Amino acid sequence: MLSLGIYIIGSLLVIVIIHYLRYPKNNGKLPPGSMGWPLLGETIQFFAPNTSFDISPFVKERMQRYVSIFRTSLVGYPIIVSTDPDFNYFIFQQEGQLFQSWYPHTFEEILGRQNVGSLHGFMYKYLKNMVLNLFGPESLKNMLHEVEKTTNNNLKRWSRQKSVEMKEATTKMIFDITGKKLISYDSENSTENVCENFTAFIKGLISFPLCFPGTAYHKCLQGRKKIMKMLKRMLEERKSQPRKEQSDFFDYVLEELQSKDTILTEAIALDLMFLLLFASFETTSLAITLAIKFLHEHPKALKELTEEHEAIIRRRENASYGLTWKEYKSMKFTFQFINETVRLANIAPLIFRKALKDINIKGYTIPAGWAVMVCPPAVHLNPVKYEDPLQFNPWRWEGIELNGASRNFMAFGGGMRFCIGADFAKVQMVVFLHCFVTKYKWEIIKGGDIVRTPGLQFPNGYHIKISGKYD
Repeated sequence: MLSLGIYIIGSLLVIVIIHYLRYPKNNGKLPPGSMGWPLLGETIQFFAPNTSFDISPFVKERMQRYVSIFRTSLVGYPIIVSTDPDFNYFIFQQEGQLFQSWYPHTFEEILGRQNVGSLHGFMYKYLKNMVLNLFGPESLKNMLHEVEKTTNNNLKRWSRQKSVEMKEATTKMIFDITGKKLISYDSENSTENVCENFTAFIKGLISFPLCFPGTAYHKCLQGRKKIMKMLKRMLEERKSQPRKEQSDFFDYVLEELQSKDTILTEAIALDLMFLLLFASFETTSLAITLAIKFLHEHPKALKELTEEHEAIIRRRENASYGLTWKEYKSMKFTFQFINETVRLANIAPLIFRKALKDINIKGYTIPAGWAVMVCPPAVHLNPVKYEDPLQFNPWRWEGIELNGASRNFMAFGGGMRFCIGADFAKVQMVVFLHCFVTKYKWEIIKGGDIVRTPGLQFPNGYHIKISGKYD
C-alpha cells in the first residue's frame, strides 16, 4: 500500500511539473480570460455539448465577457482563443513564420504523431504534393463519372428501403468512393468493417481525454488501433506481392516508400493514409446530410436548385449523358447553396496553431510557445458580416466568387494549410445534389437532432423515405 501511495504521489508531482512547464514565460500583457482550475483548466466547460448551429456556449459566453481574443486552459495547455476575423486571417498567412500547425497531445495520440497536420516545412509540402496527385483538378475531372455512378447506385438502393438514416447512409456512400481510390476498399466483399471502426473513432475524437475502458476517448483510440493494424497488414501484403500497375493511392505511396531517395517513412505513410480515410469518412457526409435538411426546410431553395439542374439536363444532346466538368463549373446557385451549407455546418470548428515567438496583437502579448485556437464558427456567425447569421440563406452568396479562404469564410481552413480535399468534397456534394433533386423525391420520416460537441456536430437519427421522382 505504501509503495502504491508513493507511486500515486510521484505521478501527481510529474503531472504538476509537466503542467507548469507547458506555461512558457510571459513578458507582456496577456489577453483577458481565466485559466480555470490547476491542471484541469476550463476543460469540462469546453466539452459541454451544444444542440444548435450557434457558437458554442463556452466561446460565446467568453466573447461577451471578454473580447474577441481571450485566454483559457484546456487539457493542461495554455491557449489563446481567437474569434477575430482579421487576427485569424493573419495567423493563417503567417504559417511557418510566426505560427505553426499544432495539436494537443491527446489529438496526436488519436490522429497519429506523424500525421500531416503535425508536420512542417519541406515534409508537409512533400506530402501535400502527394495528395494533390489524388485530389488535384485533373484527377477530379477523371473521377466525376465514377462519383456519379456510385451516387446513382446508392440512391437507387435507398429508394427500395422503407427509410434511410442519412448520416450513416451518406457516410458509407462516400467511403465507397474514397475507400476505393485510397486502398481499393470494397465494402461488400471486404472482411474488414472499416466503417464500424471509424464510427467508434469519431465519437471520441472530440471528447474528454480519459483513457479508461468504456470512455469515448478509449473507444476512439481502440478504433484507431484496429484501422492502423489493417493498414499495416495491407502494406506488408503489397510489399510481398507487388502489383504491376498502380490501382490506388496506397500503391502510389508504396512506390514512394521504395524509391531510392525517398524521405517518406512507413510511420508517416500510414498516418497519412489514416488521416485521408478519416477525412473522407466523416466531413462530407455531415455536409450532405445537413444539405438535405436545409432543402426540406427551405422549399424556395429546393425549387431554384432543381431548376438549375433540370436545365442542365435539358441542354444535353442526350438526357442520359452523365455530368461533364463544364456543367459542374456552370452551377452558380448550387455553389451558393454549398457555401451556405458549409458556413452553418462549420465542418472545421477548431483550428490549432502555436506561436513561434512573442506576438503583440491589439495591446496584448501572445507568448512564444502558447497555443492559439482559431474559432471559425464565430467568424461564420458574425452578424456584422452575415445578416441574420443563423438563417439559411444561399442568396447571400450571389455574385460572390470564393477561391480559397477569406477573412470571413474559412470553412476549409486557410493559408498554406487550406484543406487539400476541399474541391473533392465539393465535387461529391454537387454530384449528389444533381442526382438527388433531378431523379428523386423524399419525405422526412424522423427529424434528427443536431448535437454539436466543441468539434464535429452529429445530425442524429435523420431518417427519410426516398422514391423515384416520376414513380
